[in-house]
Amino acid sequence: MAAIGVIDYGMGNLHSLGKALERVCSATRVEVSYDPEVLLKCDRLVLPGVGGVRSCMNELRRLELNDLVLEAAATKPLLGICLGMQVMMDRSEENGGVDALGLFPGEVVRFPDPPADTAYERLKVPHMGWNRVRQTQPHPIWDGVPDDSWFYFVHSYHARLKNPAHALGTTDYIHEFPSALARDNIVAFQFHPEKSQAMGMALLSNFVTWSP
Repeated sequence: MAAIGVIDYGMGNLHSLGKALERVCSATRVEVSYDPEVLLKCDRLVLPGVGGVRSCMNELRRLELNDLVLEAAATKPLLGICLGMQVMMDRSEENGGVDALGLFPGEVVRFPDPPADTAYERLKVPHMGWNRVRQTQPHPIWDGVPDDSWFYFVHSYHARLKNPAHALGTTDYIHEFPSALARDNIVAFQFHPEKSQAMGMALLSNFVTWSP
């Protein structure tokens, strides 16, 4: 029986993500685990997370899951969500700088404070709540998801890509930033599809059936 592995390193709302995946793939087993042997047997993997990149990388290394993610990135469909997307970058400027997994060239940077006396003055950091995602290139993950659909965000940092071709979608908040990434057998979202109602569920359903 096919299985989707959700990588549990102690940072993220795994219950809601696991339930969302179960709803969109009733014929597929969902394994939430920190055991590399269990996860490697899964057909596809999800790397979720909330919090900071340094803490995330420390836990992935402590549990010997960082090598698992890199192996999965080369062999099977892999989905990063929120912090799980950020740690796929080369590094983060958070806490004075920390190296990450390096699956997408670029870095993670903090949103600037909104300039006073501008249209952005009322915006706050973190970026929290619903916002639109503009699809910048076609991809099977977007099947049935209209351009400029709304998704739920909670983050203070965002990706800054070296290769613009890796941007699958962008969002405006203080400035434009890449909110969906893709290359080869990897897709990643800065927003939370499991908290984004029908459109988020459509994305998870597409990931379950995606064959890179």
